[in-house]
Amino acid sequence: MNKNIALAMFIALATPGVSLAQSKAITQKAHKNVTPAVMNQVKTMAEALIKKGFTAGDGYGEVWIRDLNTFIELSCKVNDKSQIRKHLITFFQFQQADGAILDGYIPSKQAGSEGTFYKSDLVPGYLGHKNTVETDQETSLIQAIAKYINITGDKSILTEQVAGLPVKKQMERAMDFLMKERFNEKYGLIWGATTADWGDVQPEQGWGVVIDENTHRAIDIYDNAMFLIAINDFIQVGELNPAQVTKWKGIYKSVRENINKYLWDDKAQKYIPHIYLNGSPFPASFDESKVYYHGGTAVAIEAGLLTKKQVKEAYERMQQNVKDANAATIGLTLYPVYPAGSFQNKVMGPYSYQNGGDWTWFGGRMVTQLIRYNLLAEAKEALDPMLARVISNNGFYEWYTPDNKPKGSSSFRGEAGVLWTAIKELEKKK
Repeated sequence: MNKNIALAMFIALATPGVSLAQSKAITQKAHKNVTPAVMNQVKTMAEALIKKGFTAGDGYGEVWIRDLNTFIELSCKVNDKSQIRKHLITFFQFQQADGAILDGYIPSKQAGSEGTFYKSDLVPGYLGHKNTVETDQETSLIQAIAKYINITGDKSILTEQVAGLPVKKQMERAMDFLMKERFNEKYGLIWGATTADWGDVQPEQGWGVVIDENTHRAIDIYDNAMFLIAINDFIQVGELNPAQVTKWKGIYKSVRENINKYLWDDKAQKYIPHIYLNGSPFPASFDESKVYYHGGTAVAIEAGLLTKKQVKEAYERMQQNVKDANAATIGLTLYPVYPAGSFQNKVMGPYSYQNGGDWTWFGGRMVTQLIRYNLLAEAKEALDPMLARVISNNGFYEWYTPDNKPKGSSSFRGEAGVLWTAIKELEKKK
């Protein structure tokens, strides 16, 4: 999401082969905050926050699809279904002629002067915008629709007419946009601008949120893992005919194979940061191959790309990075960080924002995946400091510095959503 414009307004190590004794020590340590009382308190706080609206948090007037996708499960529990449905439909009402989905929309009176805004006759009184450096708006919306249907059972949203077409057809148009406008034939993967892991800021020019002649186009794991999840979701809920199922299953198989072929570094047991299509924006003196992407790896695990053994190794690597960075949680976006001056946007200095900032928004997703793979001691160890800082700060902050100072929005719904989901998943294991 284009958090940069709004941001200007308020500008224990786990080692390989953990023994039974070590595992028990992890669990005991984690129980300091991973207790029914603390988890219930955080859940209650999260539910209270999500009841208040659908924007990303204080300081944001927009409803963002990448955010909404991560708290829609909680929203379906505490908010009126018709309101959630209305917000999802609005993204289709702003859908572009080529099928592209916007990042977010905002009441016209609240819109600032920065960036390019889109209008839609279907949504008078609102303006939308799209950070073209990203390639996750379409996939985020497909995932959000699937979650909404799976939780509410409301399949009628698929047949609601938007601009003369049912939503299920507009969903396919969004997916086809990625294949027509963001698919690289050589590698068989989708591309975006160069960003830091899952981020929305490119190194070049100004805010760095719009593709232009200076952009270095690149392929990364986050965009493609999100695409795989969206394909599965589309097949599951999209009421596709046999020909469509065959088409998208074929695309899924090919993209998955190409992720493993081109993005996975088997020797280093990690995903490479980027495949560059027209050169790298970073100096040759910086060895980007050493950078480990926490967020993209977590989403790759959600997409089912790693084995349980690899998931555990990924977690151990993340905890090692946390120790080396003197950081607080595995929400650490990436490590090592890009050096000072790598991004023209000043919010992207080392250990700031998406360049090594600590985001529960993604760390919480990794916790959920650890639970999914029944790595419960590791999940509790990772969750413990995330719960602790919600309690100590009396709120859900957007991101944190390595020394755990909260930054950005103090009512960040994405953090609330992923923590609520992680806690609910952990409770199911009891």
